[in-house]
Amino acid sequence: MGKNGFIRYLQKRKLDSKEIASSINAVEAFEQYLKGRKSTLKSATVDTTKQYVSQLIKEGENSEARFVAIARYCYYTKKYDQFIYLVSIFGAADVPREISERIGSVAGEEVRLKVFKGIEYPQLGSPQEDYPEVTKEIIERMETNLPPAKCREILTWNYHKVPASVFRENKMRFEKCNDIDEYLKGEHKRLIDELESCMKKGKPWFEQEITPEVLEFVRNNQEINTGLRRGHIIFKTKIPYAPKQFIKEKDPAMRRYYSCHCQLVRTAIRKGNPKISPTFCYCSAGYEKLHFDVIFNENVEVELLETVLNGDPRCRFAIKIPQRKMKQ
Repeated sequence: MGKNGFIRYLQKRKLDSKEIASSINAVEAFEQYLKGRKSTLKSATVDTTKQYVSQLIKEGENSEARFVAIARYCYYTKKYDQFIYLVSIFGAADVPREISERIGSVAGEEVRLKVFKGIEYPQLGSPQEDYPEVTKEIIERMETNLPPAKCREILTWNYHKVPASVFRENKMRFEKCNDIDEYLKGEHKRLIDELESCMKKGKPWFEQEITPEVLEFVRNNQEINTGLRRGHIIFKTKIPYAPKQFIKEKDPAMRRYYSCHCQLVRTAIRKGNPKISPTFCYCSAGYEKLHFDVIFNENVEVELLETVLNGDPRCRFAIKIPQRKMKQ
């Protein structure tokens, strides 16, 4: 491994010496595994990495810190397919436990136990196929034991624990704009510039591969990942998880699969089962409104308009602008 370069990369990410040492050990162990199979990170396939992850699970070494370290090294070495796979296996693993805690705080311990008693979570690093049945059971129990409005309230939450500080500069830009339309237009331009930069450098934007077709797809629809105001509502559409494949795909089910970001349900869309209640997608609504919670400095209302779990080709949301924040 390019040890010194990787150390500098980790230092730029503000990891301390203990975290850096742990990351180096994790990557060296991975490379030793590959060497034993007469492979290297450069030649390894995603399937090889999946086999390594399975071994870590069996050995009880499947920690998030280990997966994050290897994912960072894959990103550093431009093995983006490996990076995207590794991010996918730990990105949503804690969400069921977070939902359990939120049910307890909002609806009480008795309801929490009714929903989660006997639920067995897949182990961290488990393939996506292991999650839909558990997700289906959780949401069905929620809908059985809670009113619809309470289910939506519980699910509409920041389950990925994104800190408000992430949107500090957004808030500053919003406060300098004359109105919301000016702000959203500017944010869309910033997004396009960022996507174009990723495309030119050949690196992913988060987990998304950016091609000229993807760039134009987003450029031509301000709703995608930014939002477009009509009246007192901002309409926002989620960028597909795999936009390159989404644009080219003709089969409706596979388009929904490529659209969906949620690792807890994605394979159910591709396979056609199990059928999972679209109410679960209010979890995504909670994420999509977070940016506006911060810039408006209050908890805004959001409505789920379209979702791939309901047979729609995309996930789309309506975010209500607080009256005193209209700025026009």
